[in-house]
Amino acid sequence: MDRYASGDNAAFAQLYDALAPRLLGYLCRLTGDRRAAEDLLQQTFLQMHEARARFARGADVTPWAMAIARRLFLDGFRRAKARRTDLTDATTLESSAADPAPSPEAWASARETQVAVDAALAEMVPQQREAFRLVKEEGLSIAEAAAVLGTTRAAVKLRAHRAYDRLRTILATPGKSR
Repeated sequence: MDRYASGDNAAFAQLYDALAPRLLGYLCRLTGDRRAAEDLLQQTFLQMHEARARFARGADVTPWAMAIARRLFLDGFRRAKARRTDLTDATTLESSAADPAPSPEAWASARETQVAVDAALAEMVPQQREAFRLVKEEGLSIAEAAAVLGTTRAAVKLRAHRAYDRLRTILATPGKSR
């Protein structure tokens, strides 16, 4: 990002290749709609391009990019809510399996667990859900997640911990949300 922010337009391709898959995954989980996520991804890169001169040289680009993506999602969600259109009602994307050919039993078990996790996350307050997703699913550090969310590290730790405890309780209870 430093090269791109300094005017090296050729660095954009490398920046895009490095960030786009991660941002797209994050946006897919936020929106539940791949097309909407792809639109938000393009808007994110457009805003990054427009703000590249203001990028803090030497800073990590990932939290900055995710914060832009999150803000765009929230802005769109607020506009949609005002029109009574809910972006989160779309079907969620299937998560890719680590094993290229899992057994039907393994696939069914993994799918059941994913459905339970998704249901538990949907019941959580948005702050806990976002903190959990940024830290556990996106792999951001607590500091990076705090930068994305515009809050303190302590708040992110608390929110992610509460979400993790809630998930653990739900997944450990037979028949609960599964």
